[in-house]
Amino acid sequence: MTNKKLLIALLALASATSVQAQKVKIKTKPGKNAPTAAPATQPVAPAAEEWSVKYADLVNAERLRAHLSVLASDEYEGRETGTKGQHMAAAYVATQFKNAGLTGPVAASNDPYQQHFNVEQVTWADGATLKVGKTSYKWLTDFYGMGDSPFATETTVKPVFVGYGIEQPGYSDYAGVDVAGKDVLILLGEPTGDGGKALLSADGAPTKWGNDYRAKAQLAAQKGARTAFFVSFNPNDNFAKQVARLAPYISRPSTVMPSTEKSSRVPSFFISPAVGLAALGAKDAAVQAYLAKINSTKQPVKSAFKLVPMQIKAERKRTPVETENVLGFIEGTDKKEDIIVISAHHDHLGIQDGKVFNGADDDGSGTSGIVTIAEAFAKAKAEGHGPRRSLLFLSVTGEEKGLFGSEYYSKHPIFPLAQTEADLNVDMIGRTDVEHEGKPDYVYVIGSDKLASELKVIQEEQNKKYTQLDLDYRFDDPADPNRFYYRSDHYNFAVNKVPVAFFFNGVHADYHKETDEISKIEFPKMEKRAKLVFHLAWELANRDGRIVVDSNKP
Repeated sequence: MTNKKLLIALLALASATSVQAQKVKIKTKPGKNAPTAAPATQPVAPAAEEWSVKYADLVNAERLRAHLSVLASDEYEGRETGTKGQHMAAAYVATQFKNAGLTGPVAASNDPYQQHFNVEQVTWADGATLKVGKTSYKWLTDFYGMGDSPFATETTVKPVFVGYGIEQPGYSDYAGVDVAGKDVLILLGEPTGDGGKALLSADGAPTKWGNDYRAKAQLAAQKGARTAFFVSFNPNDNFAKQVARLAPYISRPSTVMPSTEKSSRVPSFFISPAVGLAALGAKDAAVQAYLAKINSTKQPVKSAFKLVPMQIKAERKRTPVETENVLGFIEGTDKKEDIIVISAHHDHLGIQDGKVFNGADDDGSGTSGIVTIAEAFAKAKAEGHGPRRSLLFLSVTGEEKGLFGSEYYSKHPIFPLAQTEADLNVDMIGRTDVEHEGKPDYVYVIGSDKLASELKVIQEEQNKKYTQLDLDYRFDDPADPNRFYYRSDHYNFAVNKVPVAFFFNGVHADYHKETDEISKIEFPKMEKRAKLVFHLAWELANRDGRIVVDSNKP
């Protein structure tokens, strides 16, 4: 058929359908409650499976913009965890849930829509000192720390030297060395040969030992050490330059989750070459000869260094800071014990150097999205079309600090995680990344088949039927260096074997910058992505069978 003939046929079909619709009448039998005269025509109710289309229309750019214009405004001061702006954001989301008709499920609380808990603000106290022999050294000039510290008061440390602090098949610096409860002195880097090639790898590429001190700090913890002192004698390293670069970060307060669990890594301190030589009681020439011998033998070498005790004081101050998740609940009908969670995070980076980081995309877009989706589901329930399974809308805090809000919820769930069927997490759905500029509308979906293969199939069916987005799965690759699967709030559900799907537009030039503003949000794309989450949630909430955990992909 030609295009012209096809057009004529379609117009004829549309006309016939319109006429047929006008002929539909509602027949009633006479009775005392029957109207005296039925209207000549009545609209035909949509089929049951099409209710989702009606309510998905409430997930629109206008509502998304209304919420985002509040959350991403300067008034909310960048919503940093535990600050006035973050509390304002939590209160706003709670109010929207309440106004929409969702219930607050947090029992024994003055505000059943908010789950309050404390994080800790941690800073290095003034007055840190380090002395080796009779020589005193300065904080952020000769030494600095990362992580916790057991040295609130001046403490004498008798370090145990463990070379590079490496252990792997065929090479162990810990062989025959007991470091339990002790403080270890570790060389940064790893054995190298000609051209700086790593000797402990098959291809000469740097190993984890040479790339990152944290692998060594973790091994030291496994060996039972109390702390680790790291030093580099590589002449190409510049300790003074490194300290200058890190000083603002080290001096800035950090926010952590209080924990009674022992860290997987020992508290770590970094000392200058001068401090390292003083602690080893050696000259640089002796140290270089020692390193050369390791390189030539490709084996640990027992040293003749006679280590000198150190006196150190480096106190960490901890201040409790209150913060809160926000929860809105819609109870299901015949399958109400099953819970579908729709999550996003309402925190961002706050104010830095006088600039407000409004985080319109990250994650004002996701927060606005789940609030709007909640409104649509609440409207459906109010009109008699509520979900069969229960829905929990979870707006969490502290994602930017370390997934704190979702971690807290996973450890203190309002509804048992065993009853939680899935988490649909929405983190950045308002922009376009470089990979998709000039291409059809898309969204990255991450993790959807890692635990439940059926979840990915269902989301593709809903997308094909309603939104026709390009679903990009590239970040499911466990070798992807971005590791996005581990970097948003769905992950704390996934580690508890709850299937997840993470919706994400990718990073862009304004990611984690003060320029992430609402003026750059692409609302038509944001609407379509939010509609996909709505349709997927609708299907999961109303289908007969519960999705099955049948996979365990990395």
